[in-house]
Amino acid sequence: MAVLVCGGAGYIGSHVNKMLNRMGYDTVVFDNLVYGHREAVKWGEFVRGDLKDPEEIEAVFDTYPIEAVMHFAAYAYVGESVTDPEKYYFNNVACTLNLLRAMRGHGCDKIIFSSTCATYGEPARVPITEDMPQNPINPYGASKLMVERILSDYGTAYGLRSVALRYFNAAGADPECEIGEDHDPETHLIPLVLDAASGKRPDIKVFGTDYPTRDGSCIRDYIHVEDLAKAHILALKYLQSGGSSECFNLGNERGTSVLEVIEAVKKVTGKDFRVTLSDRRPGDPATLVGSSDKVKAVLGWEPKYAEIETIVEHAWKWHEKMGCSE
Repeated sequence: MAVLVCGGAGYIGSHVNKMLNRMGYDTVVFDNLVYGHREAVKWGEFVRGDLKDPEEIEAVFDTYPIEAVMHFAAYAYVGESVTDPEKYYFNNVACTLNLLRAMRGHGCDKIIFSSTCATYGEPARVPITEDMPQNPINPYGASKLMVERILSDYGTAYGLRSVALRYFNAAGADPECEIGEDHDPETHLIPLVLDAASGKRPDIKVFGTDYPTRDGSCIRDYIHVEDLAKAHILALKYLQSGGSSECFNLGNERGTSVLEVIEAVKKVTGKDFRVTLSDRRPGDPATLVGSSDKVKAVLGWEPKYAEIETIVEHAWKWHEKMGCSE
């Protein structure tokens, strides 16, 4: 039996695909390569296809003995979701329905869904726990919450069992430097700061220095992509052993400010660069940190690479390998 990794040529999906194969699973990566990279699929079978085409999905299930699905095939640019919500609701929701229909038709009843802390919106308190209200403030977060609700309804009606993993800020790269983060356009803080360190960017902008935090800049919860991947394996084993549908936060429980990330990059790279202080951006909460108590208790998950310097170090090695540093 095989695991179908939808979106497995992307950043997180490719790391999960590598770990699945290293742990003895057979995988089939299904990706349209809109944002993914064919060269990142170095393990398992690769099928180029799109979830918007039901026939292409059916062909995968007809060809391979799929036992479970991991679903990473979503658009994830928050700003774009505000200006083009149709793109996000169609790809993230309607295409997921195509996938679920194929799963039902082939008796595949296990799915691990790549969700997001954006489903919570502006949290009333931190750390964020899974039982807090989900009130997304953008179409990206809303599309992920819709899928979570669909999975719940499919569980009640059809017996589908699912695990929704609500990521906080994925960061870092494969410690063996075989794959890493390569977005176009890039919006994540750590690779943007690394671009400034390597001279690809003239500076790094800090949006807001007057937040009610220890240094005035926003605080976020950065989790190493390798630790994210490990959580997916544990979730798969949980479902394989008969576990019922669940949702889990995936974070480090360590908040790191924007200025602290910048200092970590300077320390790791040994390079100085210009930092430009700018006004706040609308809609940026001061602090977003998640509680991982539940995933630790239920799945036995523990982050291996919790230190921000380690996360930055692995990301920098990948950055250098890609020829991005001077």
